[in-house]
Amino acid sequence: MYKVFVNDKPLFLTNEIAKETDFQLFLLESIDIEQLIIKMFQNKIQKAYLYYPDEKAILKKMKEKIPVCKAGGGLVYNTNGDVLFIFRNGKWDLPKGGIEKNEEIEDTAMREIEEETGVNQLTITKKLQKTYHIFRRNGKYKLKVTHWFEMQSTFDGTPFPQANEGIERAVWLNPEQVKEALKNSYENIKLLFEEEKLLK
Repeated sequence: MYKVFVNDKPLFLTNEIAKETDFQLFLLESIDIEQLIIKMFQNKIQKAYLYYPDEKAILKKMKEKIPVCKAGGGLVYNTNGDVLFIFRNGKWDLPKGGIEKNEEIEDTAMREIEEETGVNQLTITKKLQKTYHIFRRNGKYKLKVTHWFEMQSTFDGTPFPQANEGIERAVWLNPEQVKEALKNSYENIKLLFEEEKLLK
């Protein structure tokens, strides 16, 4: 099962038919995906399941219905065990950005971190899960697939936010501050911290 976020509301891609209780179930094969997305953006639907029988092909099927962009991002720790966060659009987020032509996704993640925060001297320690969310740009809806990497950095300067990307702050947060920041963050970001067992 895949979890795609639409305006921070979950859209599950599943090959199992569950009894509807607090969500609506649609057939991926026949759904007008744009209409469903619009309803989720308008808060008319809070939670939905898209059913397709073949689990292996489900994401491919979704990608046939909506354009996809690929991004890379990082959950970056410094030598004190603090995590690098950015603050943009009124929410705490992790640095990430879109892939460029002929770029490896690991390089995308490192380049975006450096561009958005000024933090360099990065080493990838492990690959984390991918996250999925739908956003709107120039009147069109797209599915963003973000590849996340855990990284270590020996950078000892002060992070510097990339203002022309709308980033207001770039800061290291200690574990207590991270918990606080996650109360005002995105569901995808919370998923990464759950995976890392950092959310108690």
